Amino acid sequence: MGGSDTYLQALEGRLLAQRRVLARLLAHGTASEWQDATDWLADRQILHDGQEDPGAVPAEGMAQELAMAAEFRELAELARRDRGQG
Repeated sequence: MGGSDTYLQALEGRLLAQRRVLARLLAHGTASEWQDATDWLADRQILHDGQEDPGAVPAEGMAQELAMAAEFRELAELARRDRGQG
């Protein structure tokens, strides 16, 4: 395994740990905080780029936006599971 593979695995591990911490914080908020957070995440899970099926045909330069939308979905799902709703 090369140095860059090790670096990428370490970076991925750190990002996963941060996702879990964020999900845990969201899951343990009040009902109002939970609703606000899940609404905010839901608004960001789908790209609004004017396409009939957003994200179906990735436009050049959209990789970061698609990755962010996917991360918001992952975070919301993990938070729902932590809260016992998924």
